[in-house]
Amino acid sequence: MRLQLIAVGNKMPGWILEGYHEYAKRMPPELPLDLIEIVPGKRSKKADVQRLMVQEGEKVLAAIKPGTHVVALEVKGKPWDTHTLAKRMQQWQLNGQDVAFIVGGPEGLSADCKARANEMWSLSPLTLPHPMVRVIIAEALFRAWSLLNNHPYHRE
Repeated sequence: MRLQLIAVGNKMPGWILEGYHEYAKRMPPELPLDLIEIVPGKRSKKADVQRLMVQEGEKVLAAIKPGTHVVALEVKGKPWDTHTLAKRMQQWQLNGQDVAFIVGGPEGLSADCKARANEMWSLSPLTLPHPMVRVIIAEALFRAWSLLNNHPYHRE
């Protein structure tokens, strides 16, 4: 089973790359976390933002392999605590499916991306900077794995 983080955005600050990679490298070999960056459309004052969202959504969907379980990061999704995420992770592992977490650009995910999602997860009712979401997801996944495997990282 593989975990993928498919996120619209590139040219991240160094501290974001460092934070993401710190947690991604902690994941065990049997549960790797891979990042796929989708180059966002160019935003300008005259840009057709709706069209850009659709184009970005098409690229996100093209990056998802057939048979993959898709979790959309969406403010209107369900909030999961660490134990809920760990239970989901355990179920995904039992199902043997790859899991893709999809993150939209500044305006969010396209309607087609939301329709493709098997689940929608809300990290917070706050609006979070999209780059920071990468670090939060990577840490949350490592913490959930550590809870399932009695790793000392997660202490209650």
